[in-house]
Formats: sequence, structure tokens, C-alpha cells
Amino acid sequence: MPPILKNALAVIGGVVIGSLVNMGIVMTLGSMLVPDGVDPSDIESIKSNIDKYKPIHFVPAFLAHGLGTLAGAFTTAGIAATRQLILAMLIGAFFLLGGIMAVQMIPGPAWFAVLDLVGAYIPMAWLGHKLAAN
Repeated sequence: MPPILKNALAVIGGVVIGSLVNMGIVMTLGSMLVPDGVDPSDIESIKSNIDKYKPIHFVPAFLAHGLGTLAGAFTTAGIAATRQLILAMLIGAFFLLGGIMAVQMIPGPAWFAVLDLVGAYIPMAWLGHKLAAN
């Protein structure tokens, strides 16, 4: 298989796997750790009840973002024929863009936005690459 095709498939695979991990965590933990009266599947319900959220309620989102990015970058770096670090970081950038969009759609506390955007994407993409390299 030509390296460019293998790299393209690696990126697609990383996005798919990362998204599946992200959604799996959100759907399981996100429905368990939610304030009373909030529908976690409804963005409007989350937005109108964000004042009920305590730090523990943000754990599922952070884990979903970080572990989804880690799994996606690990998958990409493990499959890619060349430029594994660059492609893993591309996965991190892709999920970071999603995180930025989420922060704009669901206004939460500034501390969580900073923690999430700084800690859950690019560092996890780098770690995914490192883990795949061993």
C-alpha cells in the first residue's frame, strides 16, 4: 500500500476510534455524573443548568476529551507509514478544534475551559504517539 494512502487511512481510523472512545465515555460516565434535573443529551438543558455543575461533573467531559484524543492519536501513529508524530498531532488538533467549538456552545467555568483546551488534546496526542512508538 502506498504510504500516502496508508497515512490517510491512519488519520481516518484515528478520528473514528477517538470519536468512539469519546462518545462511549460521554454516554456512560456522562449519564452517571450529572446534576439532578439536567438532561445530559440536551445542550439547552446543560446550558440552562450549568450553575448546578460542580467540579466532579466535569470529570466525564475531561476524560472523554483526553482519552478520545489519546486513543485516536495512538491509532493513527500505530498505523501510519511515515510522519507518525505529525499525524498524531493532526488528530490532537482535530479534537482540539472540537473542544473549542464545545467551549463556545456550552459556557462553563473558565477554569474548566482552560484545563480542557490545554490538557486534553495536544498533550494526549503527543502521549498517544509516544505509546505507539514503543
